[in-house]
Amino acid sequence: MEKRIDLLNGSIGSVLLKLALPLMATSLIQMTYNMTDMIWIGRLGAGAVAAVGVAGMFTWLSTGLVTLARTGGQTRVGHRLGANDMEGAAQYAQAALQLCISLSVLYSFVLIVFTPQLIDFFRLSEPKVVADATGYLRIIGLGMPLVFFTQIMTSFLTVTGNSRTPFRINAVGLVANIILDPLFIFGFGPIPALGAVGAGVATVMGQFLVAAQFLAVALKDKHLFCHIRVFSRPDFSKIGDIFRLSLPAAFQNMLFPLIAMVISRLVASFGDNAIAVQKVGSQIESVSWVIADGFSVAVNSFMAQNWGAKNLHRARKGFFTALGLMTIWGLITTTLLFCFAAPIFQVFIPDPSVTSMGVDYLKILSYSQMFMCWQIMIVGAFAGLGQTLTPSIVCSTLSAARIPMALVLSSTVLGLCGIWWSISISSIGQGTLCLILFLLLLKKLSNQQKISI
Repeated sequence: MEKRIDLLNGSIGSVLLKLALPLMATSLIQMTYNMTDMIWIGRLGAGAVAAVGVAGMFTWLSTGLVTLARTGGQTRVGHRLGANDMEGAAQYAQAALQLCISLSVLYSFVLIVFTPQLIDFFRLSEPKVVADATGYLRIIGLGMPLVFFTQIMTSFLTVTGNSRTPFRINAVGLVANIILDPLFIFGFGPIPALGAVGAGVATVMGQFLVAAQFLAVALKDKHLFCHIRVFSRPDFSKIGDIFRLSLPAAFQNMLFPLIAMVISRLVASFGDNAIAVQKVGSQIESVSWVIADGFSVAVNSFMAQNWGAKNLHRARKGFFTALGLMTIWGLITTTLLFCFAAPIFQVFIPDPSVTSMGVDYLKILSYSQMFMCWQIMIVGAFAGLGQTLTPSIVCSTLSAARIPMALVLSSTVLGLCGIWWSISISSIGQGTLCLILFLLLLKKLSNQQKISI
């Protein structure tokens, strides 16, 4: 096992950065998976991008399902490690892994069996786009257990203080994906040109390589995984505890893509090019939120261990350090998306008629980047303290508000841009409210600690 970072001692800024940097790099690798697909698929035209975009919504939805096992599992394992209870940590990790495997198999079955019905929801206009989306979704459906396993393993390694291993493993998968993408999309030698479906094949093959490496790490581990027996009788009390703790966060994470699907249906009324703009624009914008997501996982682990060790003061200082870093990153991405919208978008789709729509998307979403970074990081901080309901209510409510806002604003002179404004306004509200509520929680916990002393 790699050398783990001590989250309970040492310089807070140094500890957070050492833990977070590999996680952020891992998140960037995950983003690059998708961007690589988009760059190659963009050469096939906007229709192929739209096909992969709508099918990819169900990959996004999978992140909500895996959260049912990941959030509670990571938090409880962190609490037990902070309390120096290795047996309890292993028991919670085992329960979370068993829950994760069950959910992944179920979701894979649904994607493969009900593919036509799922794609029909988006009401795509071109038969070729529908065929590409259907083929792509069936392929990635086969790879869902690999996606779930990779995410739960990343969370377990991170909460023990080891974030370097997930980075290195995912980097290997990225290189494989970069090599395989053009081979299966355009064909080479005996490999036929599969178009958009080929991107799905390349992605699943890369995921298989990543999952195999995580399995090898688990089999060699002498710290946490050596105590896990996946095929033993499930401890339903611990699975229930993980499920209850994870449910608010999972509901929030599943609601986001479901709302995005409804938004995509509204976007589709402006044509398949508009769908392509949304897909590519969200991929470009993801450079902001994947960094925040990586930092969120680090903050969750840091807060969980220090909360388990009853060191609220250190947890509090860690939060404010993370908040400052996320503020800086949010301002940087705002500047990049606003000032360089056109050249960035043209990397993916060089068509001038589509680029003008993409520029509108990136500039409008640029205003909300800092607030989005706040929201994502703060949700991780809430979870680290075992508090998942409050941020879930805030984020779910404001995310759902995007639909009526999009309907109203898109019916005005704003047109398609009204939909983009509904997303940006919602993100600003989420970040602001999450920050206020977390500061109130810290104040409440500090007061309770003073009273108990």
